[in-house]
Amino acid sequence: MSDDAIARALERATLLAARGPQRGGNPRVGCVLLDDTGQEIGAGWHRGAGTAHAEAAALAASDPARVAGSTAVITLEPCHHTGRTPPCSRALLAAGVRRVIYAAGDPDPRAAGGRAWLAAQGVDVSTAREAGVVPEIVGLAAELTRSWSAAVRRRRPWVLGKTATSLDGRVAAADGTSMWITGAAARAHGHTVRADVDAIVVGTGTLLADDPALTARGADGTPVVDQPLRVVLGRRAVPEAAAVRQGPGPWLHLATQDIAAALDHLWERGARRVLIEGGPTVLGAALRAGLVDELHSYLAPVLLGAGQPAVPDLGIGTLRDGLRWQRTETYHLGEDILITARRLEGAH
Repeated sequence: MSDDAIARALERATLLAARGPQRGGNPRVGCVLLDDTGQEIGAGWHRGAGTAHAEAAALAASDPARVAGSTAVITLEPCHHTGRTPPCSRALLAAGVRRVIYAAGDPDPRAAGGRAWLAAQGVDVSTAREAGVVPEIVGLAAELTRSWSAAVRRRRPWVLGKTATSLDGRVAAADGTSMWITGAAARAHGHTVRADVDAIVVGTGTLLADDPALTARGADGTPVVDQPLRVVLGRRAVPEAAAVRQGPGPWLHLATQDIAAALDHLWERGARRVLIEGGPTVLGAALRAGLVDELHSYLAPVLLGAGQPAVPDLGIGTLRDGLRWQRTETYHLGEDILITARRLEGAH
């Protein structure tokens, strides 16, 4: 089988994996099965917690008679763990797969070990790099699980920080009004982000000022079926009539100002991706503590000149001490722009 066939299969597995959700605690994974000539005989991806893993989905989509002796090209090392679904390592062996190529190793000690176990059973197992796939294609596959892998290694959720600001960095005008700085397209995009995280966090200051529902809504304005956990952080009480109490899905009041402790609590509840939506106090505390991994900055073409800044004083006295981020994407959303950025490796 040619290296090109393996590379094409990994590219297709990556595209399939990207269809899966990032929320729910499980990684996005895709799998493509090839025969000896490099022709695809089946493919699948993980559709969310509790559903079949990518390898099982690919096997189910294949003719069993053609699977014997086949090659499985997977974006993540096959799991060797019995959870809500059986181990993928055993499923591949039982189906007669004789070669396994994967892009990224599994950092979860509970699920890892698929490579070693399959190799011990006589299966030819290698990473995509070892199989000759170019780094660019391997990197795209590994990127699918970057946030999940980081969360698992650190045993702390991957944290996204969101701002929606004027051109001069204000989240509210001098009189406190903030609805709406950004336009409809940017707000709609924000709901797609909400729908793809396990929890949304706001402080009691934002709650009392804006009374947000914190629900994730679809294009038609109705709440999506699977709602993230809505979390209010702070010691002040949440009013009985607050919108956060009324929406579908669970909500939680953590009566603390300790953002690290709050993230630990959310990790124990199964949250792997957490979105901090506000306000500046909570986001500033997370930034000062080095707990924000990714920033989503929505920028509207409006000037306010005064009002509340997106983040409070971070204690940075000179430019060289500024918190540097790596821009990852730029989107045009109506009249607004979204810039996403990731914290540089090793940066506080």
